[in-house]
Amino acid sequence: MENERNNQARNKLDEAKDQVIGAISETMDLYGVTPSAGKLYAMMYFKEQMNLDEMRQELGMSKPSMSTSVRKLQDNGMVKKKFQRGSRKHMYVAEKDFFRSFMSFYCQMWDREVTMNMEAIKQAEIDLQEIYQDDTIAADIRDEAKADYELLESSKVYYRWLGRLTDSIRSGKIFEFLPKNPEEENK
Repeated sequence: MENERNNQARNKLDEAKDQVIGAISETMDLYGVTPSAGKLYAMMYFKEQMNLDEMRQELGMSKPSMSTSVRKLQDNGMVKKKFQRGSRKHMYVAEKDFFRSFMSFYCQMWDREVTMNMEAIKQAEIDLQEIYQDDTIAADIRDEAKADYELLESSKVYYRWLGRLTDSIRSGKIFEFLPKNPEEENK
């Protein structure tokens, strides 16, 4: 009787984990990873640590595919390589703090967005300013260049805000305005 209850409990436990693994792997496209890399992260979430061979065995993926997935997850700050004394195999640990994963990934993406777009705007504004200030160019072209310049100038407000948002997330200041767990504040 006890053995049967343990088997039922084990099956229920596995089903519960599988539900969460499925949901996490389905939503990992938000982080720019493939469904298989998402499934890998979700599976690792419930493990203490794993090496590539264990991952490959668990998911049935090829070693190169597994390495690529792990590298992508590392780049996104979702998996870390862990040093293990006396072992030649690399061990990996999933980041279990979703706040940290979110902050790492999105701050990295937002920094990239701000940098790329602000640099493009800076270069474009030089050209646009040159056009709208040149009286030898037709008025309609100058007007269009001036309107585009003003449009780009106003878009800087968003990129500066996004930079401040990123800074507030990295510093943890955002949690003063949007607490991680508001229920705990009332206790």
